[in-house]
Amino acid sequence: MLHVHFEKYEGGEASRKCPSCHSKNVWKDGIRRTKNGSIQRYICRDCWRRFSGSSVLSVGLNNSGKRQVCATEMEAKNLAKVEPLESGLAGATTNAEVKGKILEFGFWMKKQGYKESTIKTRMKHLKILVKRGVNLRNPESVKEVLALQQKWSDGTKANYVDTYTCFLEKEGLVWRPPKYKRVHKLPFVPSEIELDQLIAASGNKLGTYLQTLKETGADPGEAAGITWVDIDKEARTISINKPVKGHYSRIINVSAELINRLDSLPKNERRIFNQWTLYSNFYYRRKVTARKLQNPRILQIKFTSFRHWKATMECHRTNGNVAHVSKILGHKNVQNTMIYIDLEKALYNRADAEEVTVKVAYNVGEAC
Repeated sequence: MLHVHFEKYEGGEASRKCPSCHSKNVWKDGIRRTKNGSIQRYICRDCWRRFSGSSVLSVGLNNSGKRQVCATEMEAKNLAKVEPLESGLAGATTNAEVKGKILEFGFWMKKQGYKESTIKTRMKHLKILVKRGVNLRNPESVKEVLALQQKWSDGTKANYVDTYTCFLEKEGLVWRPPKYKRVHKLPFVPSEIELDQLIAASGNKLGTYLQTLKETGADPGEAAGITWVDIDKEARTISINKPVKGHYSRIINVSAELINRLDSLPKNERRIFNQWTLYSNFYYRRKVTARKLQNPRILQIKFTSFRHWKATMECHRTNGNVAHVSKILGHKNVQNTMIYIDLEKALYNRADAEEVTVKVAYNVGEAC
């Protein structure tokens, strides 16, 4: 595409100039739909301003030269007020080009060996940034939009920074990213009654998925990767063979109730659950359940909350056995498990004698 755009009119040719800096380094940038018809939009590649309407018109045959003339009242208004840079990609003529660039980014991540969940999450991040007015080719635009998101935590902004850094890597570019530090926070741990209430209020497919999260303590992505061959009905176990976040593969014992619920689901696909299709249903059921039971704590429950509850309960049941809890969660680093030890101490006061059960074993069988 040429840096200087020429548009042909009946009266001849005229070079279009930016009404702000009068540069001829102008590109077409989409069509503006108005009640009076379609108006061509342009972008200046020097001052990065956008404008619409005819800023330069060819004169008729009776005139000897080319000059700038006033257009319609609407066009004159557009020229007087230069519009800011629109979101997406500078130079893109349609939203399809922006979407195509994001799809290219997703395919590039797939070739680099990224997990499917990571690819979907980062593509979603880029779509949200574009929707909020980001120009993906302008790093300063990304910084400005992130700085304006008052409701986002620094951890969320850091995730978006990682996404855009990966996007620039694909484009062969670098930037100086803003510094957002992830603040360590204790996870929200709901009560078992609250989890059971949410499971009971959900449908068969979603309820079975939530019950699987509760009994296995698996990450939501790990539970979504469970296939039918990973279930052993006789031994009542579920194998986590698609770990995420560097976790170990593992086998978890579950209840007969969960095995029966899983067996009742249709076996149309290799995987049992689709995590992404369950999200919207989960948020709706959570909202309805919280309003019906008048319990705002239910609104804080996420898919990962079931894993936090499982880890905390295993800590309490085994009196803080770090090795056991780490094995259940699939952690490779024991430091990641210690957070649940602190949670268990805070939620269950071990100094209370009523919470302690003492038994004496007289043989090896009783000890086991």
